[in-house]
Order: sequence, then structure tokens, then C-alpha cells
Amino acid sequence: MEQSIEFLRQGGWPMIPLAICSFAALTVIIERAFALRQNKVIHPSVIELVNTYRGEVSAGPGVYTCQRARGAMSRITEEVINAREMDRAHIVETMQARGRREVGHLERGLTLLEIVAGISPLIGLLGTVLGMVTVFDAITAQGIGNPQVLSDGISKALVTTVAGLCIAIPALAFHSYFSKRVESLAVEMQDIATGFVTKVQIPIASKPVAHETMPFAEPK
Repeated sequence: MEQSIEFLRQGGWPMIPLAICSFAALTVIIERAFALRQNKVIHPSVIELVNTYRGEVSAGPGVYTCQRARGAMSRITEEVINAREMDRAHIVETMQARGRREVGHLERGLTLLEIVAGISPLIGLLGTVLGMVTVFDAITAQGIGNPQVLSDGISKALVTTVAGLCIAIPALAFHSYFSKRVESLAVEMQDIATGFVTKVQIPIASKPVAHETMPFAEPK
């Protein structure tokens, strides 16, 4: 514990924004790890509803099921059921609009994680540069009579760079993982919702609707 405190003290004031970045990244990682679970985003009861939907008789119980299940897929399904009296084009448009909103919610916090991954090494580098300036000021004033003083000063100056990289590397890794996770869930929800539209209302025209091919989230 004392060594950790001494490590933070050696880094100086740049360790404060680095500590904030670390806390922000850890918060987002833990929150998204729970929020992006398969059963939370696409609840099994909603899958069962989609598979067993039998027209108007299933509409009321279906809305109730969606409201109880919650999650992104349940809200998309509820939106489609509520729009069942519209023509097919409007149902698809409603589904796509709701899907994009839900994907936006799934991506919440990922921008912050990306920012932390980008600025943490820069803050660490700033701390190192400031530390090196201090070291060279000491050399100018006292000379290089004691190499131990010089090596200790450089070691302390590099503390912030080490801290910045230790924050940025996991932040970048989790950002990449969560982004791929959201993309995978978006594709799966798109497939389920598109098939469900066919069950909610029989197409009134054989002409395909262009909106049906529009994904919830653009590939990155």
C-alpha cells in the first residue's frame, strides 16, 4: 500500500487526471460488461414470442411480454407490434428507427472509453516531459556529480508514462471488444426483427421494401 502511494506521489499532478481516466474507464467497462450480455439485450422470452406469434390474438400478450422482459430487442418488438395496423413500409421504417436508437443506447460509454484510450498515454507523456525538465534543471544547477540523482530523477519522470499506458491498453482492448459485441448484437436483432415484421402483417404488395435491407448500425 505504501509503495502504491509512493508511486502515485512520484508521478506528481499528472497522476490526478490519470486516476480520473482510470476510474472512468473501469466504470464503463464494468457497466457495459453487464449491459451487453446476450440475455439482457435479446431476452429469451422475446425470442419465444417472435417464434410463437399468431397474429392479432398474440398482440396484447406480446406487448405485455415485451414490457416485462425489457432490453433492446423487447423494445423493438413492442414497437413493431404497436405499429401493426400501419402499412408494411411504415412498420419497417418504425422498426429501423427504433433499432438505430437501441443500438445507440448499446454504444453508450464507448466514446468515453475511446477518449480515455487516446489521451491517457498523452497525459503520461506530458508528465514524463515535465519530469525530465525538472531533472535537467537540477543538472544545470548541480552538475552531474552524482549519477544516482540523475537515474532516480529519470525513473520518477517515467512513472506517468507507465501509468498512462497501463490505463490506455486495457481501455483500447475493451473498446474494440465492446464495439464488435454491439455490431454482432445489432445484426442479430436486425435478422429477428425483419422476420417478425412478416408475421405482424402480411405484405400488401409484392414489391420489396428498400428499408428492409438497412442495418440498425453501419459497419465500422
